[in-house]
Amino acid sequence: MNDIIAYFSTIPSTHRSLILVGGITIFWLIENAFPLFRMEYKKWPHAGINFFFTFTTIVVNFVLAFILIRTAEWTIENHFGLLQWISPMPIWLYTVLGLLLLDLIGAYLAHYVEHKFKYLWQFHLVHHTDTWIDTTTANRHHPGESVIRFVFTTVGVLIVGAPMWMVFLYQSLSVVASQFNHANIALPEKLDTFLSYFIVSPNMHKVHHHYVLPYTDSNYGNIFSIWDRLFGTFTTLPKEKLIYGVDTHMKSEENNELKNLLKIPFQKSRSFKNS
Repeated sequence: MNDIIAYFSTIPSTHRSLILVGGITIFWLIENAFPLFRMEYKKWPHAGINFFFTFTTIVVNFVLAFILIRTAEWTIENHFGLLQWISPMPIWLYTVLGLLLLDLIGAYLAHYVEHKFKYLWQFHLVHHTDTWIDTTTANRHHPGESVIRFVFTTVGVLIVGAPMWMVFLYQSLSVVASQFNHANIALPEKLDTFLSYFIVSPNMHKVHHHYVLPYTDSNYGNIFSIWDRLFGTFTTLPKEKLIYGVDTHMKSEENNELKNLLKIPFQKSRSFKNS
């Protein structure tokens, strides 16, 4: 455990980039070999759009990183936050509890709020417009949403009182988890179900990308599945019934053209239909 803490305390930016690129590469190869669905689409042009949004997400987080670092330093210096108030505890428990809470605030809560507030939904909508869900979809976030997510992560660090090594560990796990649960991979059904009791599995998250309510408003988790089960937002849907996308933007020119995707948050909102 001490080795992990030491590594993430000083993790180079190149290593963080390798985690991002390495994860996409590994899951890209797996989903090509063992696809959940054999989708008829041009994989590279589709990936190009999603890689653009991956790049903008990296830029946003790089530009604002000093805020996150200073927040983490301030919590430690001022003994502020849940972890600081309930310490001491075994380091493994300290780490697991911190990761759970960061995932709750930085991922589950952020995601839930984006679905419940119309203006925030307009930014998150870009992610849901993808009609071909694969590992590249993981980072398909409008730059505006990247800022929203950053704010929630920073608030999470403040409330949790997380040291920077834990933040880097959380972000690394979050990236890989998102690439995994978006990947178009066919896991044995029993294995996927078993995993879904602990982490967000591919089949669990795919339900969230079904094109109509109430499925779109479910399974908000990213790393840990406990929050959806605890707060009653967990649901299932047979994979044979899945249709990706969002019913308000099913036309190709709306969901597969970069120029329009960038404009979506500033267009007139449209109403969902229920299944």
